[in-house]
Amino acid sequence: MDSSITRDLYRDITDFAHTTPSWVQHLAELWTEAGLLLFGVLFLLAWWRSRTADPGRIALAVLAPLATAVGYVVSESLKSFVDEERPCRTVTEAAASLVPCPPTGDWSFPSNHAAIAGAAAMALAIAWPRIALLTVPMALLMAFSRVFVGVHYPHDVLTGLAVGALVAAACMAALLRPARSLLATMRTSRTPLTLWLAGPGPAPEPAPPAPPRASADRR
Repeated sequence: MDSSITRDLYRDITDFAHTTPSWVQHLAELWTEAGLLLFGVLFLLAWWRSRTADPGRIALAVLAPLATAVGYVVSESLKSFVDEERPCRTVTEAAASLVPCPPTGDWSFPSNHAAIAGAAAMALAIAWPRIALLTVPMALLMAFSRVFVGVHYPHDVLTGLAVGALVAAACMAALLRPARSLLATMRTSRTPLTLWLAGPGPAPEPAPPAPPRASADRR
């Protein structure tokens, strides 16, 4: 994206942020961090509801936070190759950021918060498809909030969302088979903690009725 376009868009968003009521600004500041906690709660909920499902379902739920962590690591690694300064320090004509500007060395591209949000939204959508109606808007709102509070360019958060989502999807696809096998093995364990973590799985099917016994020969 052309630097002048993204700088202008950043300035427009931060100027708009200063025209909003104070409660909106505080909510944006809160959401930029609280959203991460909510994703954590959803990870636990996805795992809990899948404990009675087949090994493939619980494997996806268990892999979701792991895939999100990998998405963060990839995003953080990219920062070491792209030393982009924060817009709250370089776009001097823009309104002041709503939160303290991170120090020099905490680079802007890509946004780690957006990468985590994108990875979590994708991983949860794969593990629990219906929840995508919640997680996708959550991720988009979290990414926007990073520009709204003034600490990222728009292209930082867009790239972060894409990197997180792609890495999470690839990670879950690559690890699904071994995770499923491991969880199926764990369900055969006699250790209570292992069984609790892996879940009981689906209820066993009832045994078919025994065939009727042949009547004794008449004398």
